Amino acid sequence: MDILSDVISAVRVGTPATERVEWRAPWRRTFPDLPGTAGFLVVLQGTCWLIDKADEPAHLAPGDVVFSPHGDGYTLADSPSTTAHATGSTTVTLCGGYRLSPEWTHPLLRELPGVIHIPARPGHHAGLRAAVEVLGAETGSRRLGAAALLPVALDMLLLYVLRIWFEEHPGGEPDTGWAAALAAPDIRAALNAMHDDPAHPWTVQELADRARVSRATLSRRFGALIGQPPLTYLTWWRMTTAARLLVLDPAASLDSVAARVGYSSEFAFANAFKRHFGLAPGAYRRRATAMPSVTPARP
Repeated sequence: MDILSDVISAVRVGTPATERVEWRAPWRRTFPDLPGTAGFLVVLQGTCWLIDKADEPAHLAPGDVVFSPHGDGYTLADSPSTTAHATGSTTVTLCGGYRLSPEWTHPLLRELPGVIHIPARPGHHAGLRAAVEVLGAETGSRRLGAAALLPVALDMLLLYVLRIWFEEHPGGEPDTGWAAALAAPDIRAALNAMHDDPAHPWTVQELADRARVSRATLSRRFGALIGQPPLTYLTWWRMTTAARLLVLDPAASLDSVAARVGYSSEFAFANAFKRHFGLAPGAYRRRATAMPSVTPARP
């Protein structure tokens, strides 16, 4: 697993939701903030305007994708000046959302802006367009396999949005943060090593060897770009992975979870887990059973 793939697998809990919505001009709809969710919108037919408090209004066309990774609200309308509702030309959108666990959300996602607009450009983003087409065809479908296809297509959509964002906003020295880290081959190599095998007893020297830099260089650059030492990040990822395993695989024993995240004994794992989350693994698992499993779609 590379880091971006792991972020996708960790980002949501429960079942994502989608809804196909038709709007007839003139129309205007404000979506409220929904903390603890990540929302998306895809324009399938017609055009509209994205009105975000942080930016100038943006014109949306078929194939355009809007992603709000933190549940930030925004407004859609057939025109920036529209205030009334009536009957006219039709715009069709696909709305949906993921429910997020604040304890599992990767810091990579926290650095994203409140609302991301990925325009549909001919000849660009073929993978994203394919995911949009699958979502448009399968949402609301009664065809065999539609229920299994939708979560996969949603994960594809999210992966492509993040990949496009980080490729087009790569950062770089002297910038800091995850955009710059993912653009740096040495840091990305170290991150991918930890994500590929979190149970391995990594040392900074081993990670530096994977990154093909010196131990001092890796420590300095990792801390400067990501804000913490490599092994501190590794511990965070191990605990996050363990928490997901405890919730998503209720039959997994604590001993097996401990082994999968690099702890040789259940006792050592339980102590580390409690230091990180403030709850013992068993109590954390019991608390998680009360969490809802479905995210309401926007709107």
